[in-house]
Amino acid sequence: MEAVESRPDAGASAEAPLAGLTPRRWLAGLAVVGQRQIRLTILAGTLAGLATIAQMGLLAWLVHQAVIVEAPLSQLVMVMAALVLMIVLRGALLGLQGRFAADSSRAIRGAVRRQLLAAWQQAGPGRLQGESAATLASEWLDQVEALHGYFARFLPQMILCVLVPLAILAVAAWLDWLAALLLLFSAPLIPLFMALVGMGAEKVNQQHFQVIGRLSGQFLDKVRALTTLQLFGGVERATDTLAARSEEYRDVTMKTLRVAFLSSAVLEFFSSVAIAVVAIYIGFGLLGYISFGPSDSLTLFSGLWILLLAPEFFQPLRQLAQHYHDRAAALGASAQLMDRLQSTPTANPAHAPVTGPPDRIDLHSVTLRYEDRGPVLNRLSLSLPRGGCVALVGPSGGGKSSLLHVLAGFLPPDGGTVSVFGEAPGHRPFGWLGQSPFLLQGSWADNLRLVAPAATEADMQQALARVGLGDLPGQRATGLDSPVSEQGSGLSGGQARRLSLARIFLADYPLVLLDEPTAGLDTDSQTVIIEALAALKAEGRTLVLATHHDSLLALADRCLHVEGGDVRDV
Repeated sequence: MEAVESRPDAGASAEAPLAGLTPRRWLAGLAVVGQRQIRLTILAGTLAGLATIAQMGLLAWLVHQAVIVEAPLSQLVMVMAALVLMIVLRGALLGLQGRFAADSSRAIRGAVRRQLLAAWQQAGPGRLQGESAATLASEWLDQVEALHGYFARFLPQMILCVLVPLAILAVAAWLDWLAALLLLFSAPLIPLFMALVGMGAEKVNQQHFQVIGRLSGQFLDKVRALTTLQLFGGVERATDTLAARSEEYRDVTMKTLRVAFLSSAVLEFFSSVAIAVVAIYIGFGLLGYISFGPSDSLTLFSGLWILLLAPEFFQPLRQLAQHYHDRAAALGASAQLMDRLQSTPTANPAHAPVTGPPDRIDLHSVTLRYEDRGPVLNRLSLSLPRGGCVALVGPSGGGKSSLLHVLAGFLPPDGGTVSVFGEAPGHRPFGWLGQSPFLLQGSWADNLRLVAPAATEADMQQALARVGLGDLPGQRATGLDSPVSEQGSGLSGGQARRLSLARIFLADYPLVLLDEPTAGLDTDSQTVIIEALAALKAEGRTLVLATHHDSLLALADRCLHVEGGDVRDV
C-alpha cells in the first residue's frame, strides 16, 4: 500500500513537442537551462587563455633579459613576481571554469531527469510494466550522466577553441606575421580530420547505450529469478546468455574507444607537425638562414614567445578533440532519451484541470485503448459515491486492472474525463494494493513509515495488529527494526501483503484501490485481509477492488462486471 502524488509542474518541460527534433537540436534546447553558467565557463576559460598569453610573454621576456641583455637579478624581481601572479591567476581561472562547467551540467541533467520523471509519471505503471527496472535505471543514471561531458566540456570548448587561438594569433601576428600565417593555415586541418574520424562516433555510442540497457535488464532478471533457474536447471543457459551479451558489450565498448583514440591521435599528429614547422622557421630565422619576410626582426624574446604560444594555440583544439567523444556519447544518449520522452502521451487528460462533485468519483465517456488490442474501456460513464465499496468482476484481461489504473491516474484515458472527489486522478494520495506487495529494502519500520514518516512505534504496532501481524515483531530479536528485503525475505506471501495493507491504517487515505488483494493466499490470510478491509469500509473509506472472492463480493455495496470495453451492474 503506498501513496501516489501528482506534481502538476513536474512534467511541464517534458510536454514540449519533440516531434521533428534531432538529438543535436534537442541538446541545443537543453543548453538554455544552463546558459548563464555556460557563459561564465566561457568567460573564465577566455580569461585563463589571456593569462596564459601574458605568462608566456613574461617568461620569454625574462629569458631574453637574462641571456641577451644580461640584466642583473635585482632588475628581474618584478618580472618574476608578475610571472608567478599570472600562474596563480591562470590556475584560479581554470578552477572557476571547472566549477561553472559543473554547475551548468548539474542544472541541465536535473532538468532532463525531471523530464524523465514526468514521462514515467505520465506513462504510469500500466505502460511501464513491460520495461525492465534495469533499463529505466540505465536511462536515469548512464544516459543522463552521458550528457555531462557535452555541456561541461565540449560545448564551452567549441567557443574557447575559437576565442583563445584568435587571441594567440593576434599576438603572433604582432610579433611575426609569417609565423602567424603558419599557425593559421595549419589550424583548419585539425577540425577537418577530427570531423572525418568522428562521423561514425554517434552511431557507435547509440549502439553502446542500447547494448548496456539490454545487458542491465537481462542481468537483473536473471538475478531475481536465480532460485527458479536453479530449480529448473537453467543456470548454465542463463550464464551463456549473459556471457554472450557481455561479449557484445565488450565489442561495442572497444569500437567506442577506438574512435576516441583515433581522433586524439590524428589531432596530436597534425598539431605536432604544425608546431615543428613553426619551431624550424623561428630557429632558422634566429640563426640568420632565412632572410625573407619579417624573419630579420626576430629576437630571442619574440621568437621564444611565439614558440611558447604555439602549443597553447593548439591546446584548445586538443581539448576539443578529447571532448569530441563526449559529444558523440551525448548524441547517442540523447537519441535513447528522446525515444522515451516521445513515447509518452503528449496530452494527459487525467492530469488536466478537472471539476466534479467532491463526494463522488465520476467517469464520463471514458475510452481506453492499447496498441495491441481493441478498446478496454468503451465510452464508460460511471458514478461512485464516497464511502462505498465497489467490486469489479469479470474474466482475466477484461479490463478490471485497467479501470483501477485509470482511477489511480496511472493510465490517462484516450477520451473522456475522470474526476476523483472533484480532482484529477492521482492528485491526492491514495492507497494501492496489488497482487505483488511493494516492499523496501530495510526494516519493518522503514516500510511502515513509507507513508507516515512521523508514525510512532505505538502507531505502527496498532496498524500491524489490525492486519493480524501484531505478535510477529515481538517474536523477532530486533522487533520493528527486523530487516525486510524487496522480495519479502523472511515473510510468507500473506504476511508480506498484510504488511503492505498495514500502511493504510497509518495514513488517512480517502480512496483505496485493490487489485485481487486475496489472490494466492491461504485461508487464514484471506480472512484477516477481508476483516481489515471491512474495518476500512466502516471508517468511511472508499474501496474499489477487483476480485473473484465471494467474501469480498459480499463486502461490496455495488458489483460491476467489466468485459470487452463494457461495464455493467451485476
